[in-house]
Amino acid sequence: MPKRMAVAVFSGSVDRLTGLAVLVAGAAASGIEVDIFLQLWGVYAMRKDVINKNMEFSEFEELKPKVHEGLTRIKAPSWIEMLREAKNVGTVRIHACSMALQIWGITKDDLVDIVDDVMGAAEFLDISTKADITYFI
Repeated sequence: MPKRMAVAVFSGSVDRLTGLAVLVAGAAASGIEVDIFLQLWGVYAMRKDVINKNMEFSEFEELKPKVHEGLTRIKAPSWIEMLREAKNVGTVRIHACSMALQIWGITKDDLVDIVDDVMGAAEFLDISTKADITYFI
């Protein structure tokens, strides 16, 4: 049976989503099944009307230009491109929190196409108890 990783994503900032994408891509390439649970700001970042405009950093805002320059220099894909590729390489499921959708007044149709479904916290907790690796971002 393959190893499993569960990641609860509360943040919607580009720096943390990039870190998420790197971990998920590495896990998928290593044959680890991944379940991602998008919470409040994670759901917001996956909105179709937000995804290409979000340039918020959670820390060291003054270093944002240097980080952007470095990512461009090494030709790193964006966090959303990395997540798309991870889904193509391995088993990666992305779940949106039903309460977060209610808070934002949106439906799954308002989210980018890589979001697989909507579920409640209790359902994700059941998934995460079966995971070998868990993260909160």
